[in-house]
Amino acid sequence: MPLKAQTLGAVLHEELTLHSALCRREAGAFQKAIQSGDDVVVACTQEKRLFAELGTETVGAVSPIKFVNIRETGGWSKDAANAMPKVAALLAAAHLPDAEPVSTVTYTSTGRLLIVGPVDQAEQVAAMLSDTLSVTIFAQGVSAQGMSAQNGALPPAQERQYPVISGEALQLKGWLGAFELNWNKTNPIDLDLCTRCNACVAVCPEGAIDLSYQVDSNKCTSHRDCVAVCKVAGAIDFSRAPQALNETFDMVLDLGKTPLITLHAPPQGYFALPGFVGLATPGLLPMVVKLRDMVGEFEKPKFFAYKQKICAHSRNETVGCNACVDICSAGAISSEKSRQQIKVNPNLCIGCGACTTVCPTGALTYAYPRASEQGVRLKTLLSTYARAGGQDASLLFHSQGSGQKAIEALGRAAQLGSAQGVPASMIPQALWHTASVGIDLWLSAIALGARQLAVLVTDEEAPDYLAGLSAQMKVAQTILTGLGYSGVHFHLIRSPGALNAQSLAALDASLQVIGKAKAVGPLVAARFAVAQEKRSTLDMALDHLMTQAPAALPEAIELPALGSPFGSLTVNKDSCTLCLSCVSACPASALQDNPELPQLKFIEKNCVQCGLCAITCPEDAITLQPRLLLTPARKEARVLNETQPYACIRCAKPFGTLKAIESMLGKLSGHAMFQGAAGDRLKMCGDCRVIDIYSAENEVKITDIR
Repeated sequence: MPLKAQTLGAVLHEELTLHSALCRREAGAFQKAIQSGDDVVVACTQEKRLFAELGTETVGAVSPIKFVNIRETGGWSKDAANAMPKVAALLAAAHLPDAEPVSTVTYTSTGRLLIVGPVDQAEQVAAMLSDTLSVTIFAQGVSAQGMSAQNGALPPAQERQYPVISGEALQLKGWLGAFELNWNKTNPIDLDLCTRCNACVAVCPEGAIDLSYQVDSNKCTSHRDCVAVCKVAGAIDFSRAPQALNETFDMVLDLGKTPLITLHAPPQGYFALPGFVGLATPGLLPMVVKLRDMVGEFEKPKFFAYKQKICAHSRNETVGCNACVDICSAGAISSEKSRQQIKVNPNLCIGCGACTTVCPTGALTYAYPRASEQGVRLKTLLSTYARAGGQDASLLFHSQGSGQKAIEALGRAAQLGSAQGVPASMIPQALWHTASVGIDLWLSAIALGARQLAVLVTDEEAPDYLAGLSAQMKVAQTILTGLGYSGVHFHLIRSPGALNAQSLAALDASLQVIGKAKAVGPLVAARFAVAQEKRSTLDMALDHLMTQAPAALPEAIELPALGSPFGSLTVNKDSCTLCLSCVSACPASALQDNPELPQLKFIEKNCVQCGLCAITCPEDAITLQPRLLLTPARKEARVLNETQPYACIRCAKPFGTLKAIESMLGKLSGHAMFQGAAGDRLKMCGDCRVIDIYSAENEVKITDIR
């Protein structure tokens, strides 16, 4: 691939040495470099393992070593001759420090494995694991192959090799090292007492008992011949009451027809293989290898940070925003509306970051890496690309798993002449998960100099993630279009997880279309630093985009209702009584009162469109209006509704609003308890109401009761 060392060195302000066989005959140069103490960046990931081994064998090696792929991402493409700005950007980003460490989540596994499924199949898999793990089998009958001995299948073993349990109403929850299994023991045959003599199987006239020694109640007609032949062992008792049981395990392998956990992202330590037909079942061996390695103590980063104070989920047990709960594919987020918050289980969280992407307030933020660290990386990539002479930069976000493999496979296909490869203007950027970056960083990327941004998703992303990303992209694109930036700036590329010629051709075609497209961006790139707070970053990005807008700005941009983090409110003044319950419900201080006058004030910049105000309003007087106001009034408080104060008829002190008191009087006018003097007290302030009750001669006082 073409590389211009002097050009790249000038852009990066360092001397670069071009090696063609650093992992072979020029290995001495690598060893010398890692003895210098300076950071060493190797622009090759293919021989990463070899370089790591050389590093451990080199005496005096003290330099930190980093690796970056510039071959499949840039050098191997039909456009490689124009890829030097991209290569420079990738090399510059490789020099950045690693993300700041965060607190970790610990899993402890002692090797207790539960295998759920037909007992004959479970025993086959258990034989591959029992030398390392302590296996327990939850028997779900015998497979059809085991009963008929088809295709070389064997019936369950006669020897009692593993503990076997059975029952109904099976429920499983937990994670690696802390799974809890609950079930009802309803089988008339006590498997602990059963001697596996098979007499009950042979004598049952209906064939209701199989070799898993469970009674099929749908077939059994209560002949009780089985009870008669089991008198010595006494294992069969149809009068035994069902018993609720539970047990804990570290790992679960589910071979049942219907998985016990159906989440798109199941918890760590849970594996399901519902299509199991034998040891040759695709996917079985990788699962076995993983299970054998899951003994010990494991750690992962705590990927999220949560600020309950600005969370818009609930107020006063009323639920407003539920975006994070709805989108989580791991079932890690639950509602605690009684405590005005959501709860994230760090053991179940897989770090996808989709919750942080759809969160309108920034109460949930991605912690590893932080948004501010991602911002530094984007700024480094785009500024270096521009400094190297690159134009019309676009960013390609992809996952470190399937997405990374797809990009590398495309690069190899381009080298072999069967694809175009990644365009020279497109800078790939790997993420832990593609859903972890949202509208705040997308708009910041455009403000910092990118012209387009694409997100490559594969089958590993949950369907809800795709819907969330699509909704956020629609909002972001609507904003840029409304500001006058022509073209399509955001793209969601969907590629199947399976890598083959057809999927690579489709991916290649999509990237080429984006590479050739033109989208307008700011003439001057922004210089702000991306903040950890989502709303602060959005404000800075929008301010820059509005300042650099290529045309006159409209007063406001109407936004899609789904996923909009900006908007206004309309208040029906005929219905609103200015009770101000909406003010106490607002988590973002967008709605405010006036201590001096009965007024409802609103700061549009703060509104996150959570809907808590509309849900809380007892008069249904509030309607959300998704939009982005572009005038200075967006940051100013304006009055949505106001009315005259109502003065106490006794002391003339204002104590409520005219409309609220009149509404109350109207609703209670026919009530027997509020007639005459009692009705007049509704028109008094709290102090005068008490004075009037105690001074009235016809009122019965508690001191008068004997």
